[in-house]
Amino acid sequence: MASTLYIGLMSGTSLDGVDGVLADFSGRGIRTLDAAFTPFPADLRAELMALQAAGANELEREALAANALARCYAECVKTLAAAAPGPVRAVAVHGQTIRHRPELGFTRQTNNPALLAELAGIDVIADFRSRDVAAGGQGAPLVPAFHEARFGKRGQVRVVVNIGGIGNISVLHGDGRVNGYDTGPGNVLMDLWIARHRGLPYDQDGAWAATGTVDTALLDLLLDEPYFRQPPPKSTGRDLFHARWLDAKLAQRPGVAPADVQATLTRLTAVTIARAIQDEAAAQAVYVCGGGAYNGVLLRDIATALGGGIPVASTETLGVAPNRVEALAFAWLGYRFLRRQPGNLPAVTGAAGPRILGALYPA
Repeated sequence: MASTLYIGLMSGTSLDGVDGVLADFSGRGIRTLDAAFTPFPADLRAELMALQAAGANELEREALAANALARCYAECVKTLAAAAPGPVRAVAVHGQTIRHRPELGFTRQTNNPALLAELAGIDVIADFRSRDVAAGGQGAPLVPAFHEARFGKRGQVRVVVNIGGIGNISVLHGDGRVNGYDTGPGNVLMDLWIARHRGLPYDQDGAWAATGTVDTALLDLLLDEPYFRQPPPKSTGRDLFHARWLDAKLAQRPGVAPADVQATLTRLTAVTIARAIQDEAAAQAVYVCGGGAYNGVLLRDIATALGGGIPVASTETLGVAPNRVEALAFAWLGYRFLRRQPGNLPAVTGAAGPRILGALYPA
């Protein structure tokens, strides 16, 4: 009998490291048995950040970064495999997005899954997004199908909000219907700003933002972005929301104190998420995952922007820690791949139809 144990690996837009989970799909539900985190070395993080934009000698630099990334993945796999109660069937790995241009027909998640299979000695499933893009879809977000499988409840409209570097929503209508899309910046601009001014990787619990005051004129400038008005299906990333985008907005509103900018960026994320939720459904409950779930100021801003009355909580209340949800989602997508079951939702991504996502690299 084939093993029902899978390892899922996710390294997202925040570029902090690898989140990994050991999952069991034995028929007793979707269970997380263990989790691990492998931080990126500073030089790898810097190179992955640099590869987000065009530069010299990109092909060689990306290939070398992919090798280093695969070694980080292998380290995380080793930790999780040691905790497994039996053999692991496969490792499902997202890769690191360095370009996302579905309007041009491609998305690029750098990785070396062949090297990972060699180092881990376990089958590896990778490259989940490109088949959806080939079918005319956005290739993102892919997590709504998993959110429905793990968090959906019959008769209740729930919204799952993932706040990594980019924010996205999954609207679970309680009758089998699911829709969702990328809302815009999650942590990406807040992280950029606090790194620039305070040398910190992120604003822990929104503490710096809490010292500032939202500048409403700046907020209006930030919200004046065509992406926010674009109808779904849609997806985005650092290709749009980057330092140049932010600096161009700030140039139109000079003199705003750094802490006030941080407060305003936090409010931007909250408002764009709240507006997306209000546009899509009369939500009865909102559950937040990703790194943003640990930012109390951001969660309060989302609740306020929703107008109150809708409970906003982390996915911890549904049994999955916020920092494990995406890795678990990719473990589930790997499980779906080996069962030859579709992993995308055409209503979410805009693809021509359901597609089996991923590519296999046998051990």
